[in-house]
Amino acid sequence: MLFTDRDDAGRRLGTELARYAADRPVVLGLPRGGVPVAFHVAHALGAPLDVIVVRKLGVPYQPELAFGAIGEGGVRVISEDIVRRGGLRPQDIAAVEEAEQAELTRRAARYRAGRPQEDLRGRTVIVVDDGIATGATAAAACQVVRAQGAARVVMAAPVAPPDALGRVGAVADEVVCLSAPPGFSSVGQWYRDFSQTPDEEVVSLLAQSPRRPAPAEEAGVEVAVEAAGLHLPGDLTLPPGASAVVVFAHGSGSSRHSPRNRQVAAALNRAGLGTLLFDLLTPAEEADRSNVFDIDTLAARLAAATTWLRTRTPAPPAYFGASTGAAAALAAAASPDSPVYAVVSRGGRPDLAGGSRLAGVRAPTLLIVGSEDHLVLGLNREAQARLRCENRLEVVPGATHLFEEPGALHRVSALAEQWLTTHRPRPATG
Repeated sequence: MLFTDRDDAGRRLGTELARYAADRPVVLGLPRGGVPVAFHVAHALGAPLDVIVVRKLGVPYQPELAFGAIGEGGVRVISEDIVRRGGLRPQDIAAVEEAEQAELTRRAARYRAGRPQEDLRGRTVIVVDDGIATGATAAAACQVVRAQGAARVVMAAPVAPPDALGRVGAVADEVVCLSAPPGFSSVGQWYRDFSQTPDEEVVSLLAQSPRRPAPAEEAGVEVAVEAAGLHLPGDLTLPPGASAVVVFAHGSGSSRHSPRNRQVAAALNRAGLGTLLFDLLTPAEEADRSNVFDIDTLAARLAAATTWLRTRTPAPPAYFGASTGAAAALAAAASPDSPVYAVVSRGGRPDLAGGSRLAGVRAPTLLIVGSEDHLVLGLNREAQARLRCENRLEVVPGATHLFEEPGALHRVSALAEQWLTTHRPRPATG
């Protein structure tokens, strides 16, 4: 596939990436040549555009061999294996970092011209370049973006050699490439016009791109959830016209700041569902590990929080539980007067809710477990056999307990969104 120029490549890539528009992504261009391509992608998706400034850290005596990379905000990704094999001393690493940090800061300030950096936390981020050669820079950019809090990382380019796609695919959730010719020698050979992109063009394109607030900035508010005489800190997000609100039950010592639960919550917000993430335990209680297994207490607080929530919004509630929080969610849902319309468990321990309470759950229940989380998968299968409500067990291929593998947590979010929207109560009609 031959491209006329970067504008042509960007338009074609934007068409290919159109399916991501519903995720309300951020588009990041790798300067300089990646920015004109990213500009058209951002326009096609109605997404904000920013640059991703990355500096590879090269081994001093072999600069083309990178032992890591740095990005804005103090983000650094280091390969301990290369550092060890290269015999790099701390002072060697510090000297390279200092030089590259100065260049990174200079370039970022030059390109943005006073514009603030986009907040990537909890968002789908599409990294765009005009082509991938070895894949080293693209891979470093993906790692930096993930370290900056992105929920899902997509690397996109018009052209790349097949082997480089595999290298980048190891660190990105998805790689989108229009052409991967086997006879690849350079990016420029696939463009009729591959003239250099000046800094001024990068600055101009960024200035033309509108910015948009992150979903969490649109409706999120800090709250004090009243439960069992306590005021537990939480974050309540209610998108305009939210048709339901999902209460998150954390477990095993995690809190409302859980990056995995926040990633799922952001996806649900984009689907028009409200979310409440709050701490089920006080800091003093968290210090005693046994409290995270006190399902009765956790369930009682979750039920009380649900009652409190209904004074804030008429939207019907649902539960999303993780680990021991899933047991608490099912135990609370088993109460005869529970108002929840659906329950989702991620890597949960539903067995801890107890057989009698599992049998008493009426809300449709989805159990999500990684295929490589063997012990928990077995416990979920046993618990599923005790459920009498509508239920399903979804096994995410290749995923372990924390769903850290590329694309695993995105799959969890998609499954949860589908379950919670499909089973959402229909509004009453007059």
